[in-house]
Amino acid sequence: MRGLAGCLCLVAIALAACGRPAPRPLAPVTLSAPGFGDSRPHEWDGRSPASYAVHGIDLSRWQTEVDWRQAQASGVSFAFIKATEGGDVADPRFKEHWNGARRAGIPRGAYHYYYFCRTPEEQARWFIANVPREQGALPPVLDIEWTHTSRNCPRRPDGAQVRAAARKFLTILERHYGQRPVVYTTVDFYRDTGIGDLGGTEFWLRSTAGHPSKVYPGQHWTFWQFTGTGLISGIKGNVDINAFAGSPAAWAAWLTARRQ
Repeated sequence: MRGLAGCLCLVAIALAACGRPAPRPLAPVTLSAPGFGDSRPHEWDGRSPASYAVHGIDLSRWQTEVDWRQAQASGVSFAFIKATEGGDVADPRFKEHWNGARRAGIPRGAYHYYYFCRTPEEQARWFIANVPREQGALPPVLDIEWTHTSRNCPRRPDGAQVRAAARKFLTILERHYGQRPVVYTTVDFYRDTGIGDLGGTEFWLRSTAGHPSKVYPGQHWTFWQFTGTGLISGIKGNVDINAFAGSPAAWAAWLTARRQ
């Protein structure tokens, strides 16, 4: 995997090679200083999430009350919203969150929670049926992790099967939405399956007790989910908080290259 700057260069080159025009810069990105808390704060050893300038959230049906403008004023610069899981479950608050973030001017994308008891083709079709192909949206996300606590699908395929299924899913979504999805994963899944070996893919890594450089040594990442117990003004209850890997300037460049 290459670093962020390399990924941006590859995006521009790939667009030109495919005959697609390079993306035009969007409106300037305005960032607010983060004003977040945590109901279960962690003492960070080394570089902490606070050292990153750009932060955002991911959320689902469990976030029942969101004042998006207040959240933005508190420092929320992006949001990834759960849309679907498996081949037949849609998050009942997806449209509410999707439209609320749009009205507040917060860049947002949708994510799919993967189950290994459905084919990648079936799950990709389900996501496409529920998530609009909308100008200005962030790239879709494949949330792929073990579902061993599920009563319906506790399967644990080997790494080769996992990577093959992920490639099929990513390819279908890339063809439909015009950009490569981001892959979200967890420490144990990453270790067990070799999912980090997927080429041409940006990663969003979960690590709530250590910096990704220690927990995922050698793995480049774009987003870091550093807590599941965040507290943000405008959002009732706990919420996941994430850091973007680069500076505000790098964030603006990433948005220009990766928004649809």
